[in-house]
Amino acid sequence: MSKEKDPRFDPFKVKMNKQSNVRKVVAVVSGKGGVGKSSVTGLLAVNTSEKGYFTGILDADITGPSIGKMFGIKDRAYGTEDGLIYPALTNREIKIITSNMLLDEEDKAVMWRGLLINGAVKDFYSKVLWGDLDVLYIDMPPGTGDVPLTIYQSLPIDGIILVTTPQDLVSMIVSKAIDMANQMNVPILGIIENMSYMECPCCNERIYPFGEGRVEELAQKHGISVLAKLPIVAKITQAADSGEFDQLEYTGLAKAVDLIFKVLQIEESDELV
Repeated sequence: MSKEKDPRFDPFKVKMNKQSNVRKVVAVVSGKGGVGKSSVTGLLAVNTSEKGYFTGILDADITGPSIGKMFGIKDRAYGTEDGLIYPALTNREIKIITSNMLLDEEDKAVMWRGLLINGAVKDFYSKVLWGDLDVLYIDMPPGTGDVPLTIYQSLPIDGIILVTTPQDLVSMIVSKAIDMANQMNVPILGIIENMSYMECPCCNERIYPFGEGRVEELAQKHGISVLAKLPIVAKITQAADSGEFDQLEYTGLAKAVDLIFKVLQIEESDELV
């Protein structure tokens, strides 16, 4: 594909620093908060890293960051003389940048106006020393407002993954996120239903605390793929709360990663471009 036709060479897109080389950028999106979008982002990154891919997470939820807490990141960000920023590096060698790394204390509120937030998201992409990555996951803020619009317009998004839960209200709101992606000509890689069910520890019977979801119906309506149905698993919540997400052994999204990478045409033997 020529540079003129490749959207990654769009002159309106933010350019990455010359010391970084990211093969694919995938945004994890929800229409509203509270559906476990950050947990799904973390699980995608952990499962991707376990498969041997170089993985990063950009936490674009500037005013409500979760990724740093989940992965136990306590160090502040520091940079180089030419203004570039080092990301945090987990034991799994997942590279992470989040707004909490810019604060003196992690529980301080980020009271920034839209222009500052949008600028921070762009800087997190362009000024962080990502090095060589196979995939950079972006944990998006919920909704279809200013920051998601900036990300779609300014960053070279190769595809998005939608996160929903079984409630009908959430499905309606996800439809708005789908409509936004379609209007912005951003490819939808698939949808993940989180908190889909829980298993009885005694008999392994599935229990549906929010009712049985209709994610297949939603996916068929919009012509997208269902990547996974994630159960409610206590150890995932516990790992997030204790900052031990990087130590989590959970392969519930391994097949979803395979499907995503097949669509994106990423193979482990490929050279970074």
